[in-house]
Amino acid sequence: MSLTKKRLKIVSAASIIALALIYLYKTVFAANGSEPGGSSMLNAVEEQRQWPPTEDAVQWNLQIAYEAQNALLHQQRQELLQTKQQLAHLEEQVRSLQASTPRKYPKVKYLNYKNRKRILITGGAGFVGSHLVDYLMIQGHEIIVVDNFFTGRKRNVEHWLGHENFELIHHDIVNPLFIEIDEIYHLASPASPPHYMYNPVKTIKTNTMGTINVLGLAKRVMAKVLIASTSEVYGDPQVHPQPETYWGHVNPIGPRACYDEGKRVSETLSYAYAKQEKVQVRVARIFNTYGPRMHMNDGRVVSNFILQALRNETITVYGNGKQTRSFQYVSDLVDGMIALMASNYTQPVNLGNPVEQTIGEFANIIKHLVGGQSEVKQIKAMEDDPQRRKPDITRAKQRLNWEPKVPLETGLLQTISYFRNELARSDRFQENSNKYFDSPDLQRSRP
Repeated sequence: MSLTKKRLKIVSAASIIALALIYLYKTVFAANGSEPGGSSMLNAVEEQRQWPPTEDAVQWNLQIAYEAQNALLHQQRQELLQTKQQLAHLEEQVRSLQASTPRKYPKVKYLNYKNRKRILITGGAGFVGSHLVDYLMIQGHEIIVVDNFFTGRKRNVEHWLGHENFELIHHDIVNPLFIEIDEIYHLASPASPPHYMYNPVKTIKTNTMGTINVLGLAKRVMAKVLIASTSEVYGDPQVHPQPETYWGHVNPIGPRACYDEGKRVSETLSYAYAKQEKVQVRVARIFNTYGPRMHMNDGRVVSNFILQALRNETITVYGNGKQTRSFQYVSDLVDGMIALMASNYTQPVNLGNPVEQTIGEFANIIKHLVGGQSEVKQIKAMEDDPQRRKPDITRAKQRLNWEPKVPLETGLLQTISYFRNELARSDRFQENSNKYFDSPDLQRSRP
């Protein structure tokens, strides 16, 4: 007997068994007067009786079995659709329950109306701003965060959303703002080279028009204002370390000029308002800062090196690696800003870590702390990259009694842990996204 004939006999036998089962199924439930799942399967079998007769018994049996399978698939699809609708209803109920359940917030101190301040933080959803928000909220003050979310993220302050002392306003400080406050921390501005070079005109507007709006608001409500300036006002310094009395060495038409000169103008505006309009001004010149909530793709040396090491990629050092930087942990910076705001000192103050590291040394420190097999490689130097950067913090020590406390290794371990978690979260969301958009059900549902 040929192989084809054997297959036909097997198919014929299977079809006959299927027909017998269907007949038995129909007979049993017909006796009870009903059939679970509706009449779709019975209708399919009844339709087969209306088909034109065929002399080929095997073909007839296959046709009936095929229609029975179709009826079963239709029933399963209906059940799946009903299940999806039930799940959607349950999800809506869960969301409604979550919205009605009181949120748990970090513990905050209680301040009476005499000691509690209304504080505006521009750029408060950013890296430094969000840590400042945490500190001031825990102290019991009322905080208003204004951010256009160009580099800031709502996730940085989401743990305060809904709290009676917290308000988040989506607003670009280039446009005027009219609110009543007691103090202002003006941190709004992209601060990493890729971000401020992305739209140089916008960067200049934020640091000029935005600062004018902040100072005008401070003048109207008689609020004290702290301007977050930068070590970039010193440019590529010819004096080392850099004291506040150093005027800087800046290229006014270079790729970094939009930020460097923007911050220099911001300082000029601040002291013009202080002299002419009697606005209480504080100016913090912030040096390289790192810590959790740094933007993963901000292009700064800390985030670049940590991400490359975590991914076992080559750690790229621009230039020969002998250029120097000093790195302070974000909590030290917040302490310095709070101390400066509370002081009566009105001249610019350097806030940074006086411990100097070469970029090459720093790359090896990151490699050691992260582990892995990454190699350190030197590539072409960036234009106008400052060769030395180290703050003279004598003024901060004398006037504010402030200096950094967090050791470099301790701060880096905290930052590496944050980036490791962010990478895992990103990979998890990417995997779930791929599963959803590549699923057969979604493909079938598309027109």
